[in-house]
Amino acid sequence: MDVGQACPPAPTLSLDPDINLNSPNKGLGPAGGADPLTDVPVEGGAMGVSSINTLPPGLTEEEAEEIRSELGKVEEEINTLRQVLLAKEKHSADLKRKLGLSPLNELKQNLTKGWQDVQTSNAYLTASATLDEISRSEAYKKTQETLSVAGQKTTAAFSTMGTALSRKLGDMRNSPTFKSFEDKVGNMKLG
Repeated sequence: MDVGQACPPAPTLSLDPDINLNSPNKGLGPAGGADPLTDVPVEGGAMGVSSINTLPPGLTEEEAEEIRSELGKVEEEINTLRQVLLAKEKHSADLKRKLGLSPLNELKQNLTKGWQDVQTSNAYLTASATLDEISRSEAYKKTQETLSVAGQKTTAAFSTMGTALSRKLGDMRNSPTFKSFEDKVGNMKLG
């Protein structure tokens, strides 16, 4: 290309003002044009497979048409498999209903089986044995006794403090200052 030759103009993109950016079909125009579950453009939409004008480098029109045909077949298979899966799920739900199995019952069974698996696991058995050994150790017994005594003393202290606080509040309520305050509040309610 000579310096004096003009460069071809860059292609311009037109933006459709009706594009909904929150839509699963973003950028596919108002008519959609994509399978909502796979976001793969489908034929017949605003930008369907057959409406693509430019081919990737190294791809002939015949190869592109063959790929489009294969894509159509694969999408058809996907839709068929979805329908089969939905039918199987419905049949499974009907069988479970007939057996009296609800999702809650299944969850309970799964949790029970999971807990049984945990209880029979080597890690659980080892930890359980270790905890048994610790609970029989002399250090554990001394710590337990110390904490028990501390708990008893704390309970006694709180009880004593609660009794003293109750007595103080009773004395304060019977005081002339509180009586005077109580009379003033009573007069304000009446007035």
